Amino acid sequence: MADTSAQAEIRKIDIDKLAKGFADEELVLKRFVTVSPTSAREIRWYQKTAGFLDSTDTSDITTSQIANVAFKARPVVVEQSWTRKASYVRKYFVESPWISEEDIKDCDLDILATNVRDLVSAVSNQTEIRIYDSITGDASINTSASTQTGWDDTTSGNPILDIMTMKEGIRNYRYNPEGAILYIHTAEHKHLLNFLISVKGSSIPNFASQKVETGVVMELLGCKVVVSINATTDQALLFVPGRTATWKQFVPITSAIITDVGIGRKIRVWEEGECIVTDPRAAYKLTDTLT
Repeated sequence: MADTSAQAEIRKIDIDKLAKGFADEELVLKRFVTVSPTSAREIRWYQKTAGFLDSTDTSDITTSQIANVAFKARPVVVEQSWTRKASYVRKYFVESPWISEEDIKDCDLDILATNVRDLVSAVSNQTEIRIYDSITGDASINTSASTQTGWDDTTSGNPILDIMTMKEGIRNYRYNPEGAILYIHTAEHKHLLNFLISVKGSSIPNFASQKVETGVVMELLGCKVVVSINATTDQALLFVPGRTATWKQFVPITSAIITDVGIGRKIRVWEEGECIVTDPRAAYKLTDTLT
């Protein structure tokens, strides 16, 4: 049947080839750890037993034997020790199904580009989770429970005191917590802002001007606040960037398009590496942040 000018069948359609529906959260945690290459899948490394060396206490002497030594006396002998550790590279690997050449050519959506982007994000997301889990799961990390019953307790909770407690714990091990990353879930972020604005009557904190680049949403008490759904709720993590952990990279994130000529293509994305928590005392995990 022929169509006249008032009918929809002959109207032009503008097609947006980029699929929508889900947001792309910034994955930034790897930027705050040291990234270094590894030439083998098994990584041997050493961790010092002590930071500042001092003499060993005895039943009679508990003060430092390094200080105020008598003239012509022989020096006290102190020695560093190390613990040998081993870590093993993990592989993060994903691929798309076969996409026919016909679908690539005439689908409304840019199927190939969308899949490449989303598969790369899927791998990056898993490495981000691995870094977070490695730091928070380290047995030597500083840890304590939140004040009273948590940040959502507007009567007794005190997130400011909790953050200062975390900074104090890190500084007690000779690390500088200024500029540390406060990595929290959206729930903790909500209650932190509520405490600052509604409970204490503070002005709204300024949002960081480089949020798009770094993932930092604001600065508070000398800390850079990063909010992520990958953070575990009911806890907060504070760590010194570039010092706490190292991402040992065996294979950087890589994508490849595999072609079966005349039939179609598939996308394969992978990365190989492992997170080593070299300085667990440069981090602090706060638990029980929510009631």
